Amino acid sequence: MRSIGEMARDSGLGVSALRFYDGAGVLVPAWVDPVSGYRWYGPEQLGEARLLARLRRAGMPLADIRLVLAGWSAADTDLVRTLLQAHLHRMERGLSDARGEFSTIRALLERRENPMALPRTTSVRSTVSAPELAAALDAVRFAASTDPELPVLGGVLFDIEGEALRVVATDRYRLAVAHAGIDGQGGHDGSRVQFVVPSPLADAMRALLSDDVPVQLTVDGDRVLLETGDRQAAGQCLGHEFPDYRRLVRLPAGRRALVDVPAFREAVATGPVRASEVGEEDGPSCDLSVLKVAADGVVTVCEDGDDDRDKVAVNRDFLLDALAAGAADQLVLEFGAPKAPLAIRRTDTEDTFSLLMPVHLEN
Repeated sequence: MRSIGEMARDSGLGVSALRFYDGAGVLVPAWVDPVSGYRWYGPEQLGEARLLARLRRAGMPLADIRLVLAGWSAADTDLVRTLLQAHLHRMERGLSDARGEFSTIRALLERRENPMALPRTTSVRSTVSAPELAAALDAVRFAASTDPELPVLGGVLFDIEGEALRVVATDRYRLAVAHAGIDGQGGHDGSRVQFVVPSPLADAMRALLSDDVPVQLTVDGDRVLLETGDRQAAGQCLGHEFPDYRRLVRLPAGRRALVDVPAFREAVATGPVRASEVGEEDGPSCDLSVLKVAADGVVTVCEDGDDDRDKVAVNRDFLLDALAAGAADQLVLEFGAPKAPLAIRRTDTEDTFSLLMPVHLEN
């Protein structure tokens, strides 16, 4: 007999997934301790669990999986073969439809005029406070992408509008926004200007921002220059348009909870985790911290088996990065719906915050 933890380890299904499939009647344990409620699985169930894991990774609906498992050991395998073939055909049709839609979308992109936010003739020179820009870069740098297949996200967006500079970074699974004031836009009419600074250049800029002095930020076409005293960092902007982050941060109001950052970081770093049970659409494989906020506003890291429906699972390392980037002893965690991003906000400004995409839990 295998315990539920051993079954999870050997089958590739998480503990929470095994509980879910038990409740759904798909993979019921051979024996459940009537006192502790602990689940035990028979030797023959390991093969079923591994089969179940493969079918789920292939995206088969739960109703079909139930029939496949029921017919797996039968002498007549026609039903199982039929179900597998039908699902494969559905996937092939879906892929064909997706290719058709993507082809149409690409054609639309090619036809529409989509000028870059920063014309190559634009020239802007602004004065920025070194401490403000340093704090802004520190607040967002952790969220920049390192995926070579998404070069447009491999940098930090500088978004200048009026007397405000916002810096933004995202890797799809997290997004961070910070604000710094600017003084003057030489040679420019004050309209919105955006440019994406590659991550290595952003790091070089940050290294110069050690003194409490004004710095000059100059953009000339596709070149950007930061000067402080007799030191400077310069380079070419990324030749891609950054996604419209303003659309991504329009979230419905959620429940806000104030957390003591040192204590909460310790709870997250040493608390229980779950292994992610999903594919790349929810992010890379990772350890998850499952959070919930009580009626009194206390945020806790859930133990495995907590059945609270309002819990939210996030990548633990991403959460620790966001807490560190918040650079404050107290931060506000804003919980929306379980599938809405978790927002980490400062208490002194609404202009600096980060968002973490939740990771789907099977149950």
